Amino acid sequence: MEILNRGEALGALAEVGRSLNNIPDDLAVAIESGKIPALVVHRYFDLESSPVLSWLLRFGGFKERLLADDLFLTKVAIECGVGIFTKTAAELAGRQENFTKELDFVLADLAMAIIADFMLVWLPAPTVSLQRRLSVNAGCLNKFFYACPDNAFQVAFAGMSYSLVQRIGAIMRNGGKLFVVGTGSSLIGTGITVILIATRITVDASFDGQTNDLPILSTSIAYGVFMAVSSNLRYQILAGVIEQRILEPLFHDNKLMLGAICFAVRTGNTFLGSLMWVAFAHWIGIQTINE
Repeated sequence: MEILNRGEALGALAEVGRSLNNIPDDLAVAIESGKIPALVVHRYFDLESSPVLSWLLRFGGFKERLLADDLFLTKVAIECGVGIFTKTAAELAGRQENFTKELDFVLADLAMAIIADFMLVWLPAPTVSLQRRLSVNAGCLNKFFYACPDNAFQVAFAGMSYSLVQRIGAIMRNGGKLFVVGTGSSLIGTGITVILIATRITVDASFDGQTNDLPILSTSIAYGVFMAVSSNLRYQILAGVIEQRILEPLFHDNKLMLGAICFAVRTGNTFLGSLMWVAFAHWIGIQTINE
């Protein structure tokens, strides 16, 4: 199958008058080794025709994701856009008449929400593997995770396969990264808020800078755990099963419809995640009202 992939990919290069010598080295190595089919080669040249996408193809992480999913940037925009809207609505409901006065706090919260939303799309996104080979001295753990897909449920190209253990490894690896992202974003967001409050009190002594009695460290860790487990699994399933395995084959020739359905599904997933976070926070006792 690798020989077939290589022949078809080289044929796709010949169709556009290109060769292995005038394409990026990582792509050339992947074609030469039979790791990618002609479909990916055609997608590369389609993306290369756009000035913005061509620039993004220079960066490994973007290249691997765009070659696997040409709507990757659309999904990033959807996720961040929905996140901004829902977070702003929540801030408005919570702060009410103080929303304008506390706009700096709102912007700090939104900044961290955007970072978290971006990572929730980035980490579980299916990819085309263009990684360089590991050195022979790499540890066993590095070798194991190197062979794991970025999305546990992503479709493997012809000639490649992932074992059940490798797919579970993808969940574990992304879970660890999302734990760091969730915990860090919560801590940073809280730190920014504390700094802004201190600054306001210095400038305006009449400002009521009292904050809720919130366990900062435990809340941040809890949010990291929530992202590592709930968010990780939901976004892995969303990207690998619902979008790549169900929606994309059905609406492959209608990108507008595909984008619209992805928007609806991701909006629903964001709403579900908000409900699950509130339930989780109440269950472990970090957001309870003192009687």
